[in-house]
Amino acid sequence: MKSKLFAALTGVVIIFATHGLAVEVTEPAGAEHGYPGLCDINGKKLADGEFRQWMEDERLHVVITYKFSDGRLWEENALFRQQPELIQEKWSWKELRNEKPEREFGADLLAGTASAHLSKDNKDVTDKIEIVPGQTFAGFGFTIALGNLRPRLLKGEQIALKAVGFSPIPTLKAQVVTVKVSHAGLNQMKMSGRFLRGDNFLIHPEIPIIAKLFIKVPDTHIWLTNPKPAGFLRWEGPIVFPNDPMIRVDLVSDHLGGPTEPVETEKH
Repeated sequence: MKSKLFAALTGVVIIFATHGLAVEVTEPAGAEHGYPGLCDINGKKLADGEFRQWMEDERLHVVITYKFSDGRLWEENALFRQQPELIQEKWSWKELRNEKPEREFGADLLAGTASAHLSKDNKDVTDKIEIVPGQTFAGFGFTIALGNLRPRLLKGEQIALKAVGFSPIPTLKAQVVTVKVSHAGLNQMKMSGRFLRGDNFLIHPEIPIIAKLFIKVPDTHIWLTNPKPAGFLRWEGPIVFPNDPMIRVDLVSDHLGGPTEPVETEKH
């Protein structure tokens, strides 16, 4: 299953832009269907996931759902164009309990707007965000773009990107920050009773010193399978807000998953 198939949520709200160059599509995405597992950061399974991806009207459609035993449902939707380069047009994320919305987030990348709705606090906001078509992505678009940037990252390149996420402090608002993406090494992890290997890619937000006084924004990690062909293996990061619980999404998860471990490689 290819890396471009899973968001893992996806730092669901991560949106980024490269240095003036559109992300070249080297591995076009097509129809796929998978069943990832949503876990807490220690690997305890929380929800069953379903991933659906298909082409329709020259657009790539993605829907990822996570169903919990207590009646909650999380869902991500994304829409992409892959020619002449990778362009994301829409993204949304919603959390429901017994079919009633609790939190909803969205980005219209064509209009350049981001919105959030919190039912509990009765809050609704819509903000303008800077969008450069072909360079700006949200949620699952991050995983797709990362799969295409993988060869550059494996060569040691650090890629500076722009990320927009939602913060509840001091007020609910969409905020744009710089993130640096890099290859953090080769790991192995136990999944479905066996050890799997994956390249660890680090997404590190560069937060202004003043902002750090109010809130800590954790790093996000995503692993792609090694050796090639590279496919999605694991994602770790906060749900949406920087102070949300850290979660994990595994390619497969039918029991307690194991932590990642470094893999020794031969030096040439």
